[in-house]
Amino acid sequence: MQPDPIILAFDTSAAHCAAALLLGDRVITRVDEMAKGQAEHLIPMLAAMLTAENLSWRDLDGIGVGVGPGNFTGIRISLSAARGLALGLGKPAIGVNGFEARAHGEAMPYTATIPAPRNQSYVQVFRAIGTTAPVQADAVALPQKPAADLIEAVAEIAASRLNSAEERPAPLYIRSADAAPPRDPAPALLP
Repeated sequence: MQPDPIILAFDTSAAHCAAALLLGDRVITRVDEMAKGQAEHLIPMLAAMLTAENLSWRDLDGIGVGVGPGNFTGIRISLSAARGLALGLGKPAIGVNGFEARAHGEAMPYTATIPAPRNQSYVQVFRAIGTTAPVQADAVALPQKPAADLIEAVAEIAASRLNSAEERPAPLYIRSADAAPPRDPAPALLP
């Protein structure tokens, strides 16, 4: 990890816009709770965080992004913003999944859980060496970290991966989408 990197991390995989600005050993977090509207809210929120610290987008060394699991549309919002910013700024975008963020700084072994629809949980077990594959299971009642702690972990993990060769961030989905294509044939197009 390079010394004192400036990392902007964000996540919209739940009912919020969460962001962290990592400035060396200082982290500024902001979590705006919202059920919808993250797409319109995210970039102005990030710009305001940078402006408050007298920084511009070009000052960033990298971008951290939460890749899920979580809300399908929310994950796509964050990933699209991260990929667009990375491309436009020529900076790396580093994906961090919710299990990694929850396990960050915890003693091993650690069971990371993320609330899922239908009274279920997404679960992944972290051991001293290796992890289990993430699965969907009956609801697991374990304490959850606050969103501000999770987004701070995303920023710190992204900073630790800043100089490693990673592929562009990709969504982490545990289960398939609820939506399905229509069963009726498509209407005929008129000439």
